[in-house]
Amino acid sequence: MTIFNFSAGPAVLPRDVLQQAREELLDWNGSGMSVMEMSHRGKEFMGIAATAEADLRSLLSIPENYKVLFLQGGAHLQFAMIPLNLLCDKLSVDYVNTGEWSKKAIAEAKKFAKVNIVASGADQNFINVPAFETWKCDPEAAYLHYTSNETIGGVEFNWIPESGDVPLVADMSSNILSRPVDVSRYGLIYAGAQKNIGPAGLCIVIVREDLIGKVTPGMPTMLDYKIHADNDSMYNTPPTFGIYMAGLVFSWLKRNGGLVQMEQLNIRKANLLYDAIDASNGFYNCPVVRSDRSRMNVPFTLKDASLDGEFLKQADQHGLLQLKGHRSVGGMRASIYNAMPLEGVQTLVEFLTHFAKRHG
Repeated sequence: MTIFNFSAGPAVLPRDVLQQAREELLDWNGSGMSVMEMSHRGKEFMGIAATAEADLRSLLSIPENYKVLFLQGGAHLQFAMIPLNLLCDKLSVDYVNTGEWSKKAIAEAKKFAKVNIVASGADQNFINVPAFETWKCDPEAAYLHYTSNETIGGVEFNWIPESGDVPLVADMSSNILSRPVDVSRYGLIYAGAQKNIGPAGLCIVIVREDLIGKVTPGMPTMLDYKIHADNDSMYNTPPTFGIYMAGLVFSWLKRNGGLVQMEQLNIRKANLLYDAIDASNGFYNCPVVRSDRSRMNVPFTLKDASLDGEFLKQADQHGLLQLKGHRSVGGMRASIYNAMPLEGVQTLVEFLTHFAKRHG
């Protein structure tokens, strides 16, 4: 039986990548060393890191005036690093609240600056992206922050907000590399790796050069983007194995048609799953407004919640794992990141249909 892992993160990785990592685990490229044993300053790992950055730049068409940083601490640490590095002499920052991860970023930013909530989906129970014409942005804000995909609630931006002269900052942890992105529209993009990039422990930051080097006085050295940029992400020992695995994923994406091709596959997978949910005559329900539905994380509930346990039990028996929804919202959630094959979604849809026929 084939196993399909629908975990929201750490999430499924491409099988080809896992097989390559297995083959290279004891001896990378004839070096006699595992990547986990290499000095981060040795020529072998320096080459691995340089290739990973070059491939990421190619995939996202990252302009030359942007730095790519391979950091630790996940997106959570960026919630603090961003205001500490970008606030400068400004007093306030703008945030859009579209769900749980937005709220976490907002709570951390409030420790360092006055936070202006320009728009919030709270009054609609976070089932949509607030219409841009309702946003109340501050033209004097240090930056405008939004979460491009809410992993828990399944709400995704399918457009890039206009921010004028204010730097636009995006948490793309759960949908980076799932579609082409115009990086030049942003001041900073950040993403935890454990959904579409690689194993947990790595965070990628893409930041415009003019935004670094103006830190809050007394800034801890490790929280200064300029320190990491000046040292090619190797001021201290970086998450070497995470960078290596990310590099393998970047190479896999390039071999499989890049982000244009990946977006088409992701649209196909998402439409297949949402169509099955919508066609169930109310047996299943996705609460998210259709125009704002995530291609990466599909939340849904059963009309009869007493069937939740049986649903998950039978799903496990069919090799469909990690479908339980986040504890804060309940229900079910299928995360269908880049590495989830079309076959996995097709198998899930078949199970949904059969389960509804048996219990509907």
